[in-house]
Amino acid sequence: MPKQHVQLTPTDRDTLTALITKGDQKARIYKRALGLLELDRGKTYTQVAQTLGMTGQTLSHWAKKYRTLGLDSLKDAPRPGRPVEMTGKQRAQITALACSTPPAGHGRWTLRLLADHCVALGSCEHLSHTHVKTILKKRIEAPLEENLVHP
Repeated sequence: MPKQHVQLTPTDRDTLTALITKGDQKARIYKRALGLLELDRGKTYTQVAQTLGMTGQTLSHWAKKYRTLGLDSLKDAPRPGRPVEMTGKQRAQITALACSTPPAGHGRWTLRLLADHCVALGSCEHLSHTHVKTILKKRIEAPLEENLVHP
């Protein structure tokens, strides 16, 4: 007799079924719900992993998480990485500053000069020149197709 990896309560089973039939969930949550339902039906990790296109280890992790947290295991965990520190308004100020005339004694804005000037103005607490480069690179619009010269 195959081992049942997850035993859902009737309430949880109904909730997951309703969640899947709605179709307005994130793909990540939809896959987790579908995986738990398939494991509850008696399928193995390997079978469900092939169906969902993931590893059995991931499914094992989901099953373990369900056993400890219940349906709260479907929620997204905070994503790793550094949190965003600059708002869109601050980025727009940097772009506007780069488009303005440079300070006296300078022929043009440099990335380091922009970063130092933004910190001095109080737009942000700290800012590196490489981050200024990233902000300006994302703000530059692509050239229009009619302006391109075709050979």
